[in-house]
Amino acid sequence: MESSYTSSTWEKEEESFEKEIRPKNLKDFKGQSALKDKLHVLLGAAKKRKESPCHCLFYGPPGLGKTTLASIIANEMGSRLVVTSGPAIEKAGDLAGMMTNLEEGDILFIDEIHRVNRNIEEYLYPAMEDFSLDLLLDSGPSARSVQVKLNRFTLIGATTRVGLISSPLRTRFGFTSRLDYYPAEVLQNIIDRSSHILDAPIDTKASLEMAKRSRGTPRIANNLLRWARDYAEMHNHKSIDLSVMKKALKMLEIDEKGLDEMDIKILTTIIDHHEGGPVGVKTLAAALGEEDTTLIEVNEPYLMMLGLLKITLRGRQATKLAYEHLNRPYPSQHNDGEIS
Repeated sequence: MESSYTSSTWEKEEESFEKEIRPKNLKDFKGQSALKDKLHVLLGAAKKRKESPCHCLFYGPPGLGKTTLASIIANEMGSRLVVTSGPAIEKAGDLAGMMTNLEEGDILFIDEIHRVNRNIEEYLYPAMEDFSLDLLLDSGPSARSVQVKLNRFTLIGATTRVGLISSPLRTRFGFTSRLDYYPAEVLQNIIDRSSHILDAPIDTKASLEMAKRSRGTPRIANNLLRWARDYAEMHNHKSIDLSVMKKALKMLEIDEKGLDEMDIKILTTIIDHHEGGPVGVKTLAAALGEEDTTLIEVNEPYLMMLGLLKITLRGRQATKLAYEHLNRPYPSQHNDGEIS
């Protein structure tokens, strides 16, 4: 008998979970203090002038709060938030229909904006600058251009790969900011806040240890908390203490540095099969049965941040810290490549 629990059901539960714990205003948003100070000025000035804030671009690794900030800006300005993503805008008509339905002061949020088709992107230029759309009707000799006026709105773009955004689009954002990984102390505050919302009591030692294993990312911290809550409930624990937390994360194969199964496989493959490296990322991906883009975007940034991996001109290389973490003897004559 097939389960009635579909992927769409799971996605709705995930979305509901994120909305439940997502902060609604800047005061409740933890971390990114410099960015919060800038937004306080930006939004405060816009409120005083009774205008929409300028177009904003947020970039950085996934899970750091770009979508949350868009929601907060809309809440702070008392505006409606319209959400879409780059891949969802398949043709110019999709974008035109969305923009012509925007009301005065609305916030249009485009996630993964670097994936908007270049031909469609050109329609954003006059929309962002002049709040108008230049639409081409018909084709051939009978083609004519029609200009449609738009209500004033604020475009908020989010991307994990800012380098892929074209210069003409990037320079049209009046405010651009990068979100950085969070220190453990801030993640602990996020976990404590979420635990109250979810009614999942967690002690101080457990929340700090969980924060250290969260890869500097609030989304991961909240997901680990959710898993630990489920583990505690199934094993009849009234709260999450350090012992419960460690057992819960051990089931997920997440170690004390926050490395998961794939992270360990990457390091062990480099050390055991390629003498510590350097090894090309495509060769490494093939050996692991994984896409090279996944390794580059998901695993490598954290491994490099911890100093366990370095990228040289000839490929990926495990560091002395990686050998120590895996309890492997560091070879006396290790081939250090030049860092690219």
